Amino acid sequence: MTGSLAKVSTIEALTAYAGTDLDDLCDATRAAIEDGGGFGWIKTPPRHILENYWKGIQLVSGRDLYVVRVEGTIAGSAQLVRPPRNSEAQSFAAQVMSAFLAPWARGHGLGRRLLDAVEAGAREAGFEVLNLDVRETQEPAIKLFEKAGYIRWGTHPAYARVEDKTIAGHFYWKALGRPQL
Repeated sequence: MTGSLAKVSTIEALTAYAGTDLDDLCDATRAAIEDGGGFGWIKTPPRHILENYWKGIQLVSGRDLYVVRVEGTIAGSAQLVRPPRNSEAQSFAAQVMSAFLAPWARGHGLGRRLLDAVEAGAREAGFEVLNLDVRETQEPAIKLFEKAGYIRWGTHPAYARVEDKTIAGHFYWKALGRPQL
């Protein structure tokens, strides 16, 4: 493990909120948004919007929520998103979405451990490939994904708009086993 926070951290698939989980997720999300890594959000929405977003994740079938806890406090998360049932041709591949860590939890190897947990969950569920996408400005995330073996297969030049500036996005994939490519 890297860093002192890694020693007091756990990664888990979260199926229900308990205690301060919802507050922790909202606080970590707010901190990530304010630091420029809010997985799509640019401005921090009101607290009730954040709460509704996280409550909704628990209601959406086909999404597994993984969280990083540091001394019991949620410091970040990622979602494993399964393909829709009517997409038989793509049923072997899932997607990593909305991965983030609060700024105070970065630099300790927690992002890699979170990604490893999502990959393990995908393998256990029978997926052979994981896909993800990320804004070009999220350089630490890009480094993490590339170091973890994700292959960039394309770039969309008009992926996002932040403060009236159009930003490219990169698309990645990773084979989890022996996919028939």
